[in-house]
Amino acid sequence: MATALIKKHKYASSAILAGSIVSAAAVITQYYKGSAARSAPPLHPLLDDGIKKGDAKFAGGKLRCHCASRTVEVTLDGNVAHNHACGCSKCWKPEGALFSVVAVVPRDQLRVTANEDKLYVVDDKAAIQRHACEECGVHMYGRIEAEHPFKGLDFVHVELSQEKGWQEPQFAAFVSSIIEQGFDAEKMGDVRAKLKAVGLDTFDSLSPPLMDLIASWTAEKKA
Repeated sequence: MATALIKKHKYASSAILAGSIVSAAAVITQYYKGSAARSAPPLHPLLDDGIKKGDAKFAGGKLRCHCASRTVEVTLDGNVAHNHACGCSKCWKPEGALFSVVAVVPRDQLRVTANEDKLYVVDDKAAIQRHACEECGVHMYGRIEAEHPFKGLDFVHVELSQEKGWQEPQFAAFVSSIIEQGFDAEKMGDVRAKLKAVGLDTFDSLSPPLMDLIASWTAEKKA
């Protein structure tokens, strides 16, 4: 009987010890993840202080460029979709940010409602024709005119709006592209950790649903 009790106590102690080790390992892992996230450079103003949840019933609002006078104004008649952090070199980023935050809205829900004459196309050879203010340089919207799986959707930056309720960022795309723009590849772990810490999955392309959409569109065109 005594031997059985000793064995039972031994197994219980071992289980407790194993559980403690697992818990300690989890705490240490979270500490280092948090440390890496804290040491990462600024990602974007909409990300660095945590992501604020949008409102599913939000009905749209106005985007404005950074000019103090003759401000370009774009009105969106609905909420955006597929909002995400993007590390590519083409999307407009606020000064000092590693990533842009860009979303899409149906083309028929976007209207330029003030000072359209100040807009110019940044690169007329690019798939996305990005319309920017000629004075402050802010990209007000991007439009696809050629055959493309995303034709009919305009690309916008909701940080240009004072209204609250826009869909929050959902994921991070083209993350490794920041290396091509001069970011130190050895610090990419910190960047990905910080993106994860704010709740964003990271991809070196678009999100899986959007990549599936592109593949489906391509397959349909080939059929």
